[in-house]
Parts: sequence; C-alpha cells; structure tokens
Amino acid sequence: MPNYNGVWSLSTQYQYAATWSADNVSPAARLAAGRTLFGASAGKIYKIDFISTADRSEFGDLSVGGSYGAAVASSTRAVWGGGSSDRGIDHAVFASEGNASDFGDLSVTRFTLTAASNSTRGLFAGGEAPSVDARVDVVDYITIASAGNASDFGNLSAAKEGSAGCASTTRAIIAGGTTGSKVDVIDYFTIGSTGNATDFGDLTSARSGPGGESSATRGVFFAGNTGSESNIIDYITIASAGNATDFGDAAVAIGSAHTSGTSSIKAIFVVSGNKFEQITIASTGNATEFGDTAAANIGGDSVGGASNAHGGIA
Repeated sequence: MPNYNGVWSLSTQYQYAATWSADNVSPAARLAAGRTLFGASAGKIYKIDFISTADRSEFGDLSVGGSYGAAVASSTRAVWGGGSSDRGIDHAVFASEGNASDFGDLSVTRFTLTAASNSTRGLFAGGEAPSVDARVDVVDYITIASAGNASDFGNLSAAKEGSAGCASTTRAIIAGGTTGSKVDVIDYFTIGSTGNATDFGDLTSARSGPGGESSATRGVFFAGNTGSESNIIDYITIASAGNATDFGDAAVAIGSAHTSGTSSIKAIFVVSGNKFEQITIASTGNATEFGDTAAANIGGDSVGGASNAHGGIA
C-alpha cells in the first residue's frame, strides 16, 4: 500500500489496504492498463487486468443465463448478449465490481453469435436461433451508453454461426464461421451507419470458432475448427480490405477460441478450461502461454469477453 501522510480514519485505511495490492499499483492504473470481463456460462463474471502478471479474480454475477453468447464494450461498460437459452442483454461497469444489470433484449434468441463494437455502438451478428432451429444472418445493434432493446442493423453475407468479431473505431469485422460448411469469408460493416455486410476478403483457411481481437488498426483471428482443431493465427489491416495474412501459430490446436480479451496491445484467448494463450497484436509470431485463471472454469462455452481497451475504443 502507498505511504500516505496525514490522519486517516480506520475505515479509510482498510479501504486502501483492500484496494491497493502489494506492488503499489492503484486500482485506477490497473483499470487503465486494460481490463477484460468474462461472462462464464455458470453465471459468474471474472475479471483479468493486463498489468504486471495480470490479476484474475471474480467480479460478480450475470443476471441472464445461457452459453455461447457474445460481448461488446465501451471504455466504461461491458455488455453481454444472447446465449443458448436467453435473448437478454446484460451490462456491468468495468470500474465497479458487482453484479450485472438488465440492459434489454436482442431481436432474436440465439447462441454461437458474435459481436463487435466501437466506443458507442455494439453489433451482435449471426448465430443459431432455437425458435427456428436454423442459423440466422441477423445483425442487431445497441447504443452501449443507453439501456434498451437492440435494433435491426442489417444482414451478414450469409446465415452463419461461430464467427469471430473485432473492430476499429469505424469498422466492425465478422470473419469465418459455418453456414453448415466452414467458410473463409470476412464481412465488414461501417459501425456508424446501418446496412448489410460488405465483402472484405478471406481468411487464410475456412474455419468456425476462431477467436477475434484487435487493436485500432489490426484484427487477429485465432485458431478454430477447419474440420479438425487448428493452430492457425492470421491477421488483417482493418482499414484496407483484402485477404488475411499468416501471423503465426497457437501453442495448442483448438476448435473454439471465441472467449478472448485484449488490452489493444496484447490479446489473450481461452484455449482450454481456465488456460490462456497470448499474442502481441502489432507483431507477428507464435502464441505463448498466458497462465491460468485463478477462478473457476471460464471455458469455451462462455457468454464472451468484453474489454475496456479493444481496438474499437482506441
């Protein structure tokens, strides 16, 4: 704890003892360095702070349930949508540990959807809708600062699920997935408008279940199922349409890596249960082990990771 001068009440001393760690890094500094909130399918929210060795701990509880949802975020608010049994949307404040609150509803109950956002708008795209037992091409959007139901944005290039999502401040990217067959298509949207997807290019390999993260300039797509588990990592420059380029390899092959988070410098991906791998977005090279979550299993069937420092915010 820092060395404070003056007279401090006992309650204030307890407060600082609880919120400052042994390395003298303030809660504000930890938040500013990048925080990801993971919505676990068991209904718990866990946080990872990207400072020093990265802190991992329980944050609170979700108010809606379901597996295979998706998440978006501004610099202040994390928002989760969808899942196997719910069309609900939850939100939590990054700086205030505690339970999530109801935000509104998606237009369609669906799971294995994906999401992307800038600091203002969040897009929820595709997925499988239990009501029709089929994949959908629906793209909804929300205004992150204003709770309410999602509105129609447009459509994907095809009805699909298991895609990867990421964004710059102006463009949302939806890559890969399955229409029943694995696809390599990369769609993009201009976040500030509404409308249907535009073709961006292709992944280096058609696959479902890749993880997607980005800085403000570069999107990275991690692993996924090509027909078997893969260790592929490829990347794009978000401002320039074109095909993805090889980035490196994941340390282990994995078929679903959609649970992920980023500090805009470093991206992390859940690769099995409570284990992570990491990459540095601006470079290329193979992924390395990030460590284990100190908390219970986040898992690949989570409701998604929301970061306060992703590329759509920068």
